[in-house]
Amino acid sequence: MAKLSGAEMVIQSLIDQGVKQIFGYPGGSVLDIYDAIHTLGGIEHILVRHEQAAVHMADGYARATGDVGVVLVTSGPGATNTITGIATAYMDSVPLVILSGQVASNLIGNDAFQECDMVGISRPIVKHSFLIKDSQDIPETIKKAFYIASTGRPGPVVIDLPKDVVNPANKYNYHYPKSVSMRSYNPTIQGHKGQIKKALTTLMAAKKPVLFIGGGVISAGASEAIKTLADKLNLPVASTLMGISAFPGTDKKYLGMIGMHGVYEANMSMHNADVIFAVGARFDDRTTNNVEKYCPKAKIIHIDIDPTSISKTVPAAIPVVGDAKVVVETMLSQIDEIKAERDLDALVDWWKQIDHWRARYCLAYSHEGESIKPQEAIEVLYKLTKGDAYITTDVGQHQMFTALYYPFDKPRHFITSGGLGTMGFGLPAALGVKLAFPKKHVVCVTGDGSIQMNIQELSTALQYGLPVLVLNLNNRFLGMVKQWQDMIYAGRHSSSYMESLPDFAKIAEAYGHVGISITKREELESKLKKALSIKDRLVFVDVMTDATEHVYPMQIRGGAMNEMWLSKTERT
Repeated sequence: MAKLSGAEMVIQSLIDQGVKQIFGYPGGSVLDIYDAIHTLGGIEHILVRHEQAAVHMADGYARATGDVGVVLVTSGPGATNTITGIATAYMDSVPLVILSGQVASNLIGNDAFQECDMVGISRPIVKHSFLIKDSQDIPETIKKAFYIASTGRPGPVVIDLPKDVVNPANKYNYHYPKSVSMRSYNPTIQGHKGQIKKALTTLMAAKKPVLFIGGGVISAGASEAIKTLADKLNLPVASTLMGISAFPGTDKKYLGMIGMHGVYEANMSMHNADVIFAVGARFDDRTTNNVEKYCPKAKIIHIDIDPTSISKTVPAAIPVVGDAKVVVETMLSQIDEIKAERDLDALVDWWKQIDHWRARYCLAYSHEGESIKPQEAIEVLYKLTKGDAYITTDVGQHQMFTALYYPFDKPRHFITSGGLGTMGFGLPAALGVKLAFPKKHVVCVTGDGSIQMNIQELSTALQYGLPVLVLNLNNRFLGMVKQWQDMIYAGRHSSSYMESLPDFAKIAEAYGHVGISITKREELESKLKKALSIKDRLVFVDVMTDATEHVYPMQIRGGAMNEMWLSKTERT
């Protein structure tokens, strides 16, 4: 049995867990671990330029692959800089393990240099946290952390490592466990058979059903099962923002995204449904609008692996706690046995009504004028990539335009910050995706406000040769803030105008990349095509877009699902 120091155990445990890359930034309390990375080898460390970006990179990597992303940072400010990234992953149920350095055990609580209570600070935004007190506990703790992060409802786990625990002078017997068992943690996977049968019977008897999917479908790998169920029962499918890509966006049964900026036909279908079959969605406020007016005629069936998400916001008539893939596959195996009377004529009428709403074509926009419309930029991107790119976004209007105008047919290809809405997410997330899939097109769609949050990661991209495409929809404003100010605050643009913006193309060039500026509509497609043809360099495309454009539809605050602005002058 090998004898290793605590620092060596950390790295060897990650190697034995199958980790290929970790994202981080060194500092005093973790230098022993960094030395172990150097001496042991076998794992690639990605040196970021800011710890927040390390978590977003690991997050992008995890969302694209389904594997656990790993972060290593020092104590004090190194640890606190990860908090926004951890909260982002927590809100969107992304599996991460964050290793944070800590001052020596005898100094904890003494306000030592670069000391902070990382376990306490992160407690509200992690699935679990550990403070290791004995070096010999490191292998089992790391195994537990990966198990907790990746099972049940996924999420981030923090491991705080005091400096004395990783002291290279002390060697111990090393053994990495093949598995762990935790009596206090045992996620329900199968789902209650009686509830599953009841849910399926109710769904099959529905006259106006909607299959409503969220990010849990992607996390569970349930996309294929959901597609089969929708095909078998001819169900209309609507998704949350996080559920985009869980069902093919070009399939005629897909209605689109629901909620605050959901499409007309999806929101109308939800409002008028008699049965909503929700899978892996948590009914957050951006998808329900006013819960008192939410889908008044609908009976809610809710499948989720997290029992605390069921009936938290909207009461579920038929709850099923379990893994989405397992539960839906169980349903599929029972369809032929269910004796429910299907009203196929009613279903035909329901589809006719949906097609009537769809014919409104709520995503139409004016092509008049010389300025570039942001919608058009996304449509051209879709055309040139043939819908096959991995797309990350930051947060704002560009995020919504991407969700609405770029159909995704493959799971895990749309990577965005949903629950926390984190500006600065897009670029580092794209770099994480590119590390996972170096031969694929990876595009970060961003805005002039968001990109400046973590623009320093252009340096990381150069160091590790990560040729992503950055598409900056530059409207010189904090676009979504401006839209709200236009609509709610009578056009008073308080602190939303980005008065002194840099030349982004030149900034990209200064970092060693290719910079392209697009100011005219007629050059949009040709220059984007040129950018996509450059395979071995990061290309930053700065597109000057129409600052007056709004994202529509937009639900009317405090209203029901069917109450929306369809344009600046038209509402339902």
